[in-house]
Amino acid sequence: MTAPAVNPRSDDPPGRIMAREMAEQPAVLRRILDTGAPRIQEVAREIAARRPRFVLLTARGTSDNAALYAKYLLEIRLGLPCGLTSMSTTTAYGARPDLTDVLVVTVSQSGGSPDLVASTKAVREAGALTLAVTNNPDSPLAAVSEYHIDIMAGPEKALPATKTYTASLLALYLFVEGLRGGDGAAAKALPDLAEQLLARRDEVRTLASRYRFAERMVITSRGYGYPTAKEAALKLMETSYIPALSYSGADLLHGPLAMVDNVSPVIAVVTDGKGGAALQPVLDRLRGRGADLVVIGPAGAVEQASAGFVLPTGGVAEEVQPILEIIPLQLLAYEVTIARGQDPDAPRALAKVTETH
Repeated sequence: MTAPAVNPRSDDPPGRIMAREMAEQPAVLRRILDTGAPRIQEVAREIAARRPRFVLLTARGTSDNAALYAKYLLEIRLGLPCGLTSMSTTTAYGARPDLTDVLVVTVSQSGGSPDLVASTKAVREAGALTLAVTNNPDSPLAAVSEYHIDIMAGPEKALPATKTYTASLLALYLFVEGLRGGDGAAAKALPDLAEQLLARRDEVRTLASRYRFAERMVITSRGYGYPTAKEAALKLMETSYIPALSYSGADLLHGPLAMVDNVSPVIAVVTDGKGGAALQPVLDRLRGRGADLVVIGPAGAVEQASAGFVLPTGGVAEEVQPILEIIPLQLLAYEVTIARGQDPDAPRALAKVTETH
């Protein structure tokens, strides 16, 4: 279950809660694989038997980035057409489309935001098959959904979501694999690899020193890595308050590239596979503009950049690499925030459960 945010005590070191929850991620991933996978497979089998013709994904914030990852999985691995919903069409405008035989997946850490609950209730009344993916099986969202998957992350008290994000990705991956009759074997190595990444915090701290005084950052990727770029930008903005702009590599070339110069920090998330290959022309253009380019990805891609963080992608399927890619970027957001004298546990103006309508 997701607990309400707890204000750090005045004598607590800054970022204590976020650091602890990032460190829990290997254990959370193991828990899902060892305990949660059978239930996820059961839900997937029941939904597959009903043969949905289309999938709609609904979420906000960090969960929206997890939903985008699911969109890539569903379209690439299953060939199912997918869309990301605009909840205001039902909650504000009262639209009631015919959603017969449509699967609507709503992703939410708390399962408590009123617009998510109202939207899910409305689409179910419109004939949709509804699935909630949350960290709270007793939430209002789970109650109004026909099916529910518990991401089993345990209480998350820091305002920036970390372990609930990677838990959501793994749960969604296992669900999609279940829909196609797969066993999710590609995820088995993730807990150990996540542990290795978390042990390399000193490398990330060195990278963070580049961004302590940054006024703006650009983060880019393609394919499965694009949700990682969006989530990394969100983490940097909500913890360090640095404006971080995320773009698909293809979109970056359609205009925003003009703002990149030799003092503009750019982080490229290079997935080892087809997405990384598609990003290569963008990396070439960025280097040509003299950008301060940092690469998060395989060793070959990092060697061509100003700096970077090598991911252990050898033998890791491209579709599960995002669960690893985000970990050094979570650490980066944390370390940049600490270096700027701020507390990543308690970003200003934010609440753990955002109650949009």
